[in-house]
Amino acid sequence: MAAFIVAITVLGNDSLGTLTLIAIAAVVPVCKLAGLYDRDGHLLNKTTLDEAPTLFYVASLYTLLCFLAGSSIVNGTFGSDQALVLWGLLFVLMLTMRTLARRLAGALVEEERCVILGNADAAHWLSTKLERSQGAKVRVVGRIPLSPDDTSVNELPLLGHFDSLEGLLAEHSVDRALIAPGRGDNDDHRLLNAIRAVKQLGVRVSVLPRLFEAVGSAYEFDDIEGATILGVRRHGLSRSSWLIKRSFDLAATLFGLLLIAPLLAIVAAAIKLDSPGPVLFRQRRVGRDDRVFWIYKFRTMIDGAEAQRSVLAARNEAGGGLFKIERDPRITRVGRFLRRTSLDELPQLFNVLMGDMSLVGPRPLVVDEDRLIEGHQRHRLLVPPGVTGLWQIFGSARIPLNEMTKIDYLYGANWSLWLDMKILLRTVPFVLGQRGL
Repeated sequence: MAAFIVAITVLGNDSLGTLTLIAIAAVVPVCKLAGLYDRDGHLLNKTTLDEAPTLFYVASLYTLLCFLAGSSIVNGTFGSDQALVLWGLLFVLMLTMRTLARRLAGALVEEERCVILGNADAAHWLSTKLERSQGAKVRVVGRIPLSPDDTSVNELPLLGHFDSLEGLLAEHSVDRALIAPGRGDNDDHRLLNAIRAVKQLGVRVSVLPRLFEAVGSAYEFDDIEGATILGVRRHGLSRSSWLIKRSFDLAATLFGLLLIAPLLAIVAAAIKLDSPGPVLFRQRRVGRDDRVFWIYKFRTMIDGAEAQRSVLAARNEAGGGLFKIERDPRITRVGRFLRRTSLDELPQLFNVLMGDMSLVGPRPLVVDEDRLIEGHQRHRLLVPPGVTGLWQIFGSARIPLNEMTKIDYLYGANWSLWLDMKILLRTVPFVLGQRGL
């Protein structure tokens, strides 16, 4: 409604016709056909940003239909300039209003009660992920093993056996069943029976497919005489994808440096006034195809802080080979502010210009940490490391090294320009909320 009023009455100085209300209401079936009203029922993490490509498609299709209708819905001439304004406003306003509507709904609805079907290790791993998630409003009430021989007990309550599934789901008022097969649950027939049984009971179902740990979500369905086959994209970037990614990096970085040049000068002056030593800190990191490069950051610690690392090793709070201390005594006053606001990362934009890094990519590890990465997980280095990445928005300080390498591997398997843009957009509220500390 707002997009129509601005584009037609304000910009074009025309009036809305009798059929305008029908035209406005027509956006609802267009959104329905695009699947925008069915998506939330299938998902745990209900985010509007993931819908942006579909919303762009809806705005484009809807604007085209209105433009073709022309004077039948507008008392006057529906010009191309009005169509462009309607197109842009419709996309922006739908994105904004759906975000607000989801936040309101998330505040009003109760937690989704979930039960995990799988072995103890898989259930514990998944429940931990759900607890950390910012977007999934769920409560895991317990676990039901898929195998009758599974009686393992951990932090999650063992609700009962799979044979009593119907009664257990009703007793605990379960809204969704999460099927998370572990290494001991590789019986395909048993998994299929579990999915069918839960669906027949009218409970929502989510499945954690172990196949996608290797192939990611970038695939195409191929139908061969009723046999569904997954066509999996190769890992890493093709030449054309690399050209697109590099072009985007250069354009965005140059534009960003022009905007923040005064800020860089102010930060540099503050560092020099706060403590003796160089403005920039540089460190050897491992990049694309195992090439070692120098990464640049604003110095946030006292000069010579690396020499004190061995003394502080006993206070290390990060797991899996990473080194991180919450209240590191080596951090300066200005450095603490720079880390809290992530301003210390800004010099890495020069690494992007030099081609050592990308705006988005795997976390660049120091040489000692990189030596811990083995096997197929080293394929994470088929794409350049990033200033930000999935590891950043998931909370880099809380993710152990083995989990981080899996995330980086899947980033390379799923790469798209939209994925990079989405990560950049999600990095902004993450940094503003200071959730990386």
